Amino acid sequence: MFVNDEESIFGKTACPTTSKNDVTDTQTSATFLNHNRDMFKLARFITTRNAMKLDPAVVKLLGLDGDKTKVSPAGGGGMSSASTLKIVSQLADGTEKAYFMKTGSGREAEIMFEGEYTSLSAMHSAVPTLCPQSFGHGQFELQPSTSFLVTDFLHLTSRSGSKSRSAQSLAAKLAKLHTTPAPIPDGYEKPMFGFPTTTCCGDTPQDNSYKESWAEFYAENRLIFILGRAEKRNGKESDVRKLVEQTASKVVPRLLGDHHLNNGKRITPVVVHGDLWSGNASVGVIGSDKGEPEDVVFDSSACYAHSEYELGIMQMFGGFGGGFLKEYHELCPKTEPVDEYEDRVKLYELYHHLNHYALFGGSYRSGALSIMKELVRKYGSDG
Repeated sequence: MFVNDEESIFGKTACPTTSKNDVTDTQTSATFLNHNRDMFKLARFITTRNAMKLDPAVVKLLGLDGDKTKVSPAGGGGMSSASTLKIVSQLADGTEKAYFMKTGSGREAEIMFEGEYTSLSAMHSAVPTLCPQSFGHGQFELQPSTSFLVTDFLHLTSRSGSKSRSAQSLAAKLAKLHTTPAPIPDGYEKPMFGFPTTTCCGDTPQDNSYKESWAEFYAENRLIFILGRAEKRNGKESDVRKLVEQTASKVVPRLLGDHHLNNGKRITPVVVHGDLWSGNASVGVIGSDKGEPEDVVFDSSACYAHSEYELGIMQMFGGFGGGFLKEYHELCPKTEPVDEYEDRVKLYELYHHLNHYALFGGSYRSGALSIMKELVRKYGSDG
């Protein structure tokens, strides 16, 4: 999983079809990629001489002994322009601890790492064995334009590999996450939909401003918001705009309205991963290579949401199987009305088609249009 080559350093993303040229802002991304190519060359040059040193900001954050710490390039990254490093340090008791660090330049990386730090912290608080612990984020002291994020290192195998018999399955862990009420945000007196920070789905920074109504949040903070991002990249297209507006104004209230969903009882916000396609789930050991492998997830884009929102991107790209959903729903039942469950998941899948359309262009346009036409035809009448 973690290899020392140039593609793994700055070419990996959190989306299954992205490439180094799939960018929203060409000029910004070119700066990102140039920066990370330079970082890769520097890392390769220095690590071959066993002399790569951690920036003082990271040493202070983790409380490490710099002289007993080794750094090497690592694969993964979760954004189209992140460089990644593995940190191995000898602790005071003589044992070794492994960390995973992402780095990137500019305001975009700073926003993304803050969001991922908060996302992992929220998930880890609810289900500690589901994801790596996030230790912090910030800027390098010696290169303030470079941001970083440090988490536990994941020693990954494959999802088909052997797992601990005593560990919970991914379905059980996700069900636990989705049945644990999200915390009440600071400054509010009741649970809200949203998130304390901006989180990024792929390279898209999402609007997580709080809303009391889930239907309002999904319509405005997801569908209308991503329409604006798509139009910025692809230009305004009247058929796309019309269908998104119809979906937001008619389909969303019909399927997700506060007086309809869950038999009119307000649904409880829960923490969702937010970008859980199969490439963001694996089997491995968190933090140490000494334990038994178990199901884990990473590269999260969390928010406080309806639990079924998670299933949209899982359905879009597949890879989890019917057995997974059967076990999951035994522990986290489908929301009433159950006969509209499939259409709700389709509605949640729509956001990810539109997000991919905003990020990568036309190939995802037809999927978004197909979903919207079907849902508007079924639920969009004024009657």
